[in-house]
Amino acid sequence: MSNRFPALVAFDLDYTLWNLWIDTHVTGPLRRKKETVNEVLDKYDESICFYKDVPDVLHRLRAAGITIAACSRTSAPKLARDALRLLLVKPKTGSDASIPAIEFFDEMEIYPGSKLTHFKKLHEKTGIPYSEMLFFDDESRNREVEKLGVTFILTPRGLNNEAFEKGLNEWRRRYPQEVAGGDT
Repeated sequence: MSNRFPALVAFDLDYTLWNLWIDTHVTGPLRRKKETVNEVLDKYDESICFYKDVPDVLHRLRAAGITIAACSRTSAPKLARDALRLLLVKPKTGSDASIPAIEFFDEMEIYPGSKLTHFKKLHEKTGIPYSEMLFFDDESRNREVEKLGVTFILTPRGLNNEAFEKGLNEWRRRYPQEVAGGDT
């Protein structure tokens, strides 16, 4: 099987990258204690952090030059963006400074509504064919994006390396060759 990556990999946020619903479990304002890596606190000291394997996945995609997108239907888009802005990700090497998580995301579709709308906007903005998109989400109802040609991977326990590899393998199985011209 090939080592080819899709042109765009998208992630839901709530219960996919972190273990809470940002719009119901978190109260702003958010803050970070100094340079604490992978933890942000809300007004009541509730912790927001990525699942264990998420930073490695983000680094891997970034190193491969893949477009990374956040697609969330949260009703608290400002809190979600604040969390991504404040969460620090350890550098791949020990010598660099920590990186704000938001810097990994090239595109962000974070607002209430259908994931179909999110992906149509992503396609419009990037020109990337749907067949070159891979999406990880914890909610099976969002499988609807497959109507567009996006490969959907259900992550009921959040994103980890095993789910990420499963997603890549499924996408490679469906699209073993690069699609020229793209889906419109």
